[in-house]
Amino acid sequence: MLLAIDSGNTNCVVGLYEGEALKAKWRIATDPRRTSDEYVVWLTTLMGLAGLERTAVTGAIVSNVVPAAQRAFDRLCRLHFGVEPITVEAAVRATDVPLRVARPEQLGADRIANAVAAHASYQGALIVIDFGTATTFDVIDPDGGIEGVIIAPGINLSMEALYQAAARLPRITLAKPPRIVGTDTVGAMQSGVFWGYVGLIEGLVARIRAERGADLTTVATGGLAPLFEEYTAAIQHKDPDLTLRGLRLLYDASQGAS
Repeated sequence: MLLAIDSGNTNCVVGLYEGEALKAKWRIATDPRRTSDEYVVWLTTLMGLAGLERTAVTGAIVSNVVPAAQRAFDRLCRLHFGVEPITVEAAVRATDVPLRVARPEQLGADRIANAVAAHASYQGALIVIDFGTATTFDVIDPDGGIEGVIIAPGINLSMEALYQAAARLPRITLAKPPRIVGTDTVGAMQSGVFWGYVGLIEGLVARIRAERGADLTTVATGGLAPLFEEYTAAIQHKDPDLTLRGLRLLYDASQGAS
């Protein structure tokens, strides 16, 4: 089985693949102070509950955007699973994924994995919207190359900034409000955040399509994608396992290349 680790700024998602089948996936809060020993206790407990053996893991790939956490993931793979992990960056060098941005080294590993999986699953030019700590809009060419990107504050980050900056505004939960115009402070804030974010999605997708002169297909992923998919036609496909699938594809391609 392949151990695929996608560590973002907020959450770390771990998946186990047997061939092309995702056998299980789990999520844990990202914490760069967490040790490999803590990870293995958490992960092997969940694997045991799913009837999966640690010895079945024969390979590992890691996408990580938190540099301080990398050592723990390396030790987790090497010490506790007995496999040498490969990084997305190493896999890209082995497989020649087209990165057409001005500074390819600045691209997040998760976004490269998203592009690989999206190109393999959908036709033509694409916009991949990833709802994470930041919300990213990656433009993917028909040949799978990453043409450019937009980075916006994530919706949870936006809500927290609103609470922190305004003394009389409360901390609110993210939810679709019952009406557009709120009749109390919480409803007003929820409307501004939720529908404002829908407007951001629709506006940026429309502007990307106008600039490119094409009707690019939109694919949404990330933990908050389901919240918006139902309320805007700008999102055409929801693909919650896009990043993990991209990691598997990168791993398989790198093994073939080597």
